[in-house]
Amino acid sequence: MKLHIRQNIGKAALACTLMLAATGCTKFLSEEAPSNLTENAFYTLPDHATAALNAAYADLRFIGDGAGIFSSNWQLLEALTGNATTETAQNSDLNNLYGLIHDGNTAHVVNYWNGLYRVIAQTNQVLEKVPGITMDEAAKKKILGEARFLRAWAYFTAVRLWGDVPLVTKPQTITSEDFRPSRTPSEQVYNLIIEDLTFAEAAGLPWMDVSGHVNLAAVKTQLAKVYLTMAGFPLRKGATHYKLAADKALEVVTYANANPGTINLFSTYGEVHQESLKNRTEHLFMLQYNTVVAANPLDNYYPNFKPVTYNGPSGTGSTVPEINFYRSYETGDLRAKDREGYFYTSYFTNGDGALFDLGAPYVFKHFNVTANGTRGVPGTRQNNLNVPQIRYAETLLIYAEAQNELGAPTQAAYDALKKVRDRAKLTTPALSSFTQNSFREAVWRERWYELSYEGIIWFDMVRLRKVFNVTTKGFDDFVGHVNLSSNRPLQEKHLLLPLGRQEMLNNPNLRPQNPGYPGI
Repeated sequence: MKLHIRQNIGKAALACTLMLAATGCTKFLSEEAPSNLTENAFYTLPDHATAALNAAYADLRFIGDGAGIFSSNWQLLEALTGNATTETAQNSDLNNLYGLIHDGNTAHVVNYWNGLYRVIAQTNQVLEKVPGITMDEAAKKKILGEARFLRAWAYFTAVRLWGDVPLVTKPQTITSEDFRPSRTPSEQVYNLIIEDLTFAEAAGLPWMDVSGHVNLAAVKTQLAKVYLTMAGFPLRKGATHYKLAADKALEVVTYANANPGTINLFSTYGEVHQESLKNRTEHLFMLQYNTVVAANPLDNYYPNFKPVTYNGPSGTGSTVPEINFYRSYETGDLRAKDREGYFYTSYFTNGDGALFDLGAPYVFKHFNVTANGTRGVPGTRQNNLNVPQIRYAETLLIYAEAQNELGAPTQAAYDALKKVRDRAKLTTPALSSFTQNSFREAVWRERWYELSYEGIIWFDMVRLRKVFNVTTKGFDDFVGHVNLSSNRPLQEKHLLLPLGRQEMLNNPNLRPQNPGYPGI
């Protein structure tokens, strides 16, 4: 495994240097030149702790890194669902994902593994080194809590993608005893995830943080999501963990009900991708992007060579909605309405000109109107949108699903589901009309319609072992369901990704390969 033997101190030092240049901290600058910093010398001041944590946040942006021509890493989690397809077919690795014929050489698979373990390596450095820094204890605990959340985020993604994964909790060097670690049983990985998130929950974080740092609402929702996942496949913890999920999500819902100006659903879908509302209200946790450092990486949602931005007829369009999924939205669902919901079928020429028909639906959920322009208003050309990871809409749906699994839908679970549907201008049948099973599927459908194209639905498919059928509006078993984007049935092996071939060559202790995929 490509462990980063010593996490790159230079990145953290550079972040620290830039920060200090702005604050004029001459005391630090006079102590030692950043270019001469060693690992031991670097982790000595409070500013070093902040810079190291900032480096961990920066590592999260691996999802936007390139995966060959016309493709980015984030497309991994959309191509497999069957809810998306491509117009260009110019990236062979991405085509393999759409076609469900990916293997251990597929770039997106390899890049996701490497990216997640970079986050883990950097957070391990923070957790190892920051406790020894003399600084305000409350500030230190907060930094450690944020780092624990980020490590949990990485491991939660990894364990759901590959199952048993190496559990590395200390900085590594080439002389480390576990430099080539074996894979750890999934349940032990989940235990660390819960331990990390529980620590973060008690770290004194604010309920929300407009700066984009981890906040308490994100931690509690992530805990609820972890418990919900553990209740399903493959661990099948059942009722105990559905209750844990429901109780934790309810803490966020209760706070939101008492503080609707702080946490709530946005009143319109346009606000979900409004640049000025990043890290606010509905956005509980986002990956931070700004063109000064890195521009939003979701340009591959643009139509193929259609002039919807200031660049004219450009764009790659390598991730577009699967047409039958788009058509399956309930009649009158605002989310499917052109330019008012999560899709658009028309836009303004070159961003601010005459309206023209696109000829097909495209994903509008991540379209930056501020950057690209709108009728008569030129865009700024600076796509500073963040990438959403946890929205309050998901918190509500986690609560509704988990609470229902405890026996039957309650009024509170119904209200959570209804709140999401009310924004879509949909009528929700009366609570008395639902059985436990019909309510369960109603919540699942709402997750597909509300949360698609956010890197979430693939994980739903795996934990539920169910897939939404756009024709019947019901749910098929995972194994045997035909993804419309590939016209191939999902197989048992697809529940996990293959391990990267080069990783297994570098570290034989990772073997054997996940079932159904070629070895080395």
